[in-house]
Amino acid sequence: MNVAAPRAGIPWLIAPVVALAAFMEIMDISIANVALPHIAGSLSSSQNESTWVLTSYLVTNAIIMPISGWLANTFGRKRLFLVCITGFTVSSFLCGLAPNLASLIAMRALQGATGGGLQPVGQAILTDSFPVEKRGMASAFYGIAAVVAPVIGPTLGGWITDNYEWRWIFLINVPVGVALVLLVQSLIKERGAAARGPRRSVDWAGFGFVALALGCLQVVLDRGQDDDWFGSAMITALVIASALGFVLLVWRELNHSDPMVDLKLMRNPGFAVSFVMMLMLGFMLFGSTFLIPAFAQQLMGYRAVDAGMVLSPGGLITIVLMPVVGRAINRVDLRVLAGIGFLVGGLSLLLMTQLYLGVSFQTLMWMRLLQAASLPFLFLPINQMAFRDVSPDKTNNASALINLARNFGGSIGIAFASTLLTRRAQFHQSRIVEHLQGLNPAYPDFTHQLGGALGASPDGSTTLASIYQGAVQQATLLSYLDDFKILGLLFLALIPLLLLVRAGKGGGGPAPAH
Repeated sequence: MNVAAPRAGIPWLIAPVVALAAFMEIMDISIANVALPHIAGSLSSSQNESTWVLTSYLVTNAIIMPISGWLANTFGRKRLFLVCITGFTVSSFLCGLAPNLASLIAMRALQGATGGGLQPVGQAILTDSFPVEKRGMASAFYGIAAVVAPVIGPTLGGWITDNYEWRWIFLINVPVGVALVLLVQSLIKERGAAARGPRRSVDWAGFGFVALALGCLQVVLDRGQDDDWFGSAMITALVIASALGFVLLVWRELNHSDPMVDLKLMRNPGFAVSFVMMLMLGFMLFGSTFLIPAFAQQLMGYRAVDAGMVLSPGGLITIVLMPVVGRAINRVDLRVLAGIGFLVGGLSLLLMTQLYLGVSFQTLMWMRLLQAASLPFLFLPINQMAFRDVSPDKTNNASALINLARNFGGSIGIAFASTLLTRRAQFHQSRIVEHLQGLNPAYPDFTHQLGGALGASPDGSTTLASIYQGAVQQATLLSYLDDFKILGLLFLALIPLLLLVRAGKGGGGPAPAH
């Protein structure tokens, strides 16, 4: 199902509207993170229980996103887009009015389900609304939403929570959603799905396997670190269920005539490699977006809003560079642009291994700025590589898979970074403590000098407490540096994947169907 051919100039009206819908949905993935303590206190629940506000959203979002292509083909792209925006707006309103935690979790699950189609359907609309030679600029509009929203979310959420009330992080979606419904209704055209004739029977088994595989995996990624991974019987059972679901999903969808998830697209080498690269882009984007504010808050003592301000200039440089790279898409080999992105992104992460406890706000901000500068060079070329060999009738399905790759890459990145942070902090602390004992010739002199500087108590408890605090700080710092190093090396290791993609500039994909 494709959007009807728009009049001249209309695509440039469609683009910001569609991008705003995606921006609203992507931002809601992270906007509630900093508000969890306030939500827990307001609704008389524990901090651990309140995390299901995030998990419920991510699970239903992950289930709906891969089948959004099938839904768009079946019910019509515009109709699905309007249903998603309306459902997301209504559920956001109900989240803001939730009287208890159980109702908030239920409404967040509905919000995630209705928002699951906004990203892939929005990108598909943009792809088919622009002529081939201008798709780079169309991707730039969408890229601003996809890359900047995760950065803005925590900052905006922290500011709203500090200055107003946590309920407003959901209620602000309502006027935006109402405006989007009116704009989409008037700007976007399509030919009715009914004109294509009767549809085949619904692949309910495929939907069940999608829910089992992705739903269980999302819970594992979101709750694994808190529940000690395979030390938890629940996490172990969910991993087994997810693995079984994936096996059954692949078998079912590759052998079904009208699959809910078109895995046959993965037989296209260009699309398959682009899928992996988009997965890793999400891995780096969300992983680093988690690490940098955590570093600023945990080791530098920043407030949530101040930590978010470290990220904000990176969002601005991304907005500036997106149109620049969008224009370069049709002039430069896509592999060269993506190679620049991987190189700059990897090196910027390795540069962060030079951070120290007394680092200034400006230094941290400039390091993030350099990292953010790599994102347009990755997001736009990877999208172009993914769609250029996809036939027009498969645009919806391809968009669903590419957006799923970025989102799940983000979930994997956050889980990986969080787990590595905890494990490496434990490792470094044990190594540091090995040297804090009397057999180390330097230790008695160090404690004596420190005790004199602190005016230590006679029993030495103040000195020991100070030494332990310093050891913990140093161990935590080293764990962050390990995280940045591994993320950077993983990112640089992706550069050879570009050799598996055929050469070519943007604009070489299939012509849009109307």
